[in-house]
Amino acid sequence: MTSPHISIEPNILYFGTPVVLISTVNEDKTANLAPMSSAFWLGWRCILGLGMSSQTTQNMIRTGECVLNLPSTAQVQAVDRIARTTGRNPVPGGKQKKGYVFEPNKFGVAGLTEVPSETIAPPRALECPVHMEAVVAAHHGVAEDSPKGRGGIGIFEVRIRRVHVQQDLLMDGHRDRIDPDKWSPLIMSFQKFYGLNPGQIHPSRLAEIPEQAYRSSDIDRA
Repeated sequence: MTSPHISIEPNILYFGTPVVLISTVNEDKTANLAPMSSAFWLGWRCILGLGMSSQTTQNMIRTGECVLNLPSTAQVQAVDRIARTTGRNPVPGGKQKKGYVFEPNKFGVAGLTEVPSETIAPPRALECPVHMEAVVAAHHGVAEDSPKGRGGIGIFEVRIRRVHVQQDLLMDGHRDRIDPDKWSPLIMSFQKFYGLNPGQIHPSRLAEIPEQAYRSSDIDRA
């Protein structure tokens, strides 16, 4: 059988992941806010891939805290306004080449409102429909087997301590379940913004498993 596929060498492999606005606290106690899209969740843990030269990374290593703010498609302009800004001054060389500029007031430029968190110091972004207060559980380097890549990217495992969601995202009749038909995450795919089409495209056998079956000890710990 002839395959319809060909071998290619794309420069990036961002096939589509949710956008996350990470808020952290700078050394001078001001807030930093950074958009990223290398994130996925396992229970009440989240895995984040971040450049080691970023202000967010340095803040997370120093304080061990962050808030994962999840924007919907309604906040796409706010995300884009700070897409090529950095809290590092001077701007790291790699980001200079990509046109990044130093911006100390990310919340202000984005047009988002700082609100206090309940368990950690970094503030939440009020307008985002979902906020997750988190602490760093572990971090390590990526591409440690590559002399050129070593030290450039880090993986952070964070443990969620508190989840805040807008009430209109809840499933009818449930206190602790988010309705995926009401949640419209902002998606980054190959550097471009997308949303999800409304409604599921096919019934899921996984959805037949009660969500309670996935409850982890991290929830009770939080």
